[in-house]
Amino acid sequence: MSGFQLDPRLVADSVFLADGPLSQVRLMNDARYRWLLLVPRVDGAVEWLDLDGGQQRLLLAEINRVGALLRAEPGTAKLNIGALGNIVRQLHVHLVARRDGDAAWPGPVWGHGSAEPYGAEDLSRHVETWRQRLR
Repeated sequence: MSGFQLDPRLVADSVFLADGPLSQVRLMNDARYRWLLLVPRVDGAVEWLDLDGGQQRLLLAEINRVGALLRAEPGTAKLNIGALGNIVRQLHVHLVARRDGDAAWPGPVWGHGSAEPYGAEDLSRHVETWRQRLR
């Protein structure tokens, strides 16, 4: 974990919320969706298979915890979980709480229009709310 550096595209598109046992938890800066990222702090990890068994179990526990928080959000119809890595190769897991009628419903959020960043006040509020939930 000592050589971990976050991909600049993830830095640009998301906001740090907290450090879990293995991963950074980040909020995607796209107000159209309730969308969090888990980025394992493992240098050079591109695929799930690059993690050792203990790291895989930690990541799964983090996915379960963050996923449960997102599923509890009012109006969540489906939780999408994905680790695509086609553009940003660094291993990261998307967790998106989907709502009937959201901007991309029922299709995938990836590649659907342009992100709509939160306003400064909304972003601060969402960051603080998620930091409280993740404690």
